[in-house]
Amino acid sequence: VQLQASGGGLVQAGGSLRLSCAISGRSFNTAAIGWFRQAPGKEREFAAAITRSGRYTYYGDSVKGRFSISRDNARRTVDLQMNNLKPEDTAVYYCAADVRLKDAAGTGASTYDYWGQGTQVTVSS
Repeated sequence: VQLQASGGGLVQAGGSLRLSCAISGRSFNTAAIGWFRQAPGKEREFAAAITRSGRYTYYGDSVKGRFSISRDNARRTVDLQMNNLKPEDTAVYYCAADVRLKDAAGTGASTYDYWGQGTQVTVSS
C-alpha cells in the first residue's frame, strides 16, 4: 500500500482546508485509513480514522466537531475536511493505512503499517 497526502497550506484562523490521501495498492478496500498530525517538538497525535467500509469514523478530542473524514473507494482517496482551524492545528499531517479483516479502525499510530510522506498545515492567528 502506498499513500500520498496533499492539500496542505497556509490558512488564517477560522478558515478551512481539505486534505486528500491517494492510496494505491491491492489492499485499499481492506484498509482502515487514519490521519495523524505532528507539531514540532510534540508526539504524533491521532486526528481521525475511517473503516474499510466507510461506515464508521473516529475523531480525536481536539478535532471533534471541526474535522470530517470521508473515503471514496472508487477514486481510492480519503479526505479530511478541516473547518474552523486554530493555530494549534498547525502540524505536519500524515495519512496511514491499517490492513485488517474487521470493519474497524484504530486510534494509535502503532496500529498502522503504511504511512504517507505528510503535508504541512499552518494556521496563522
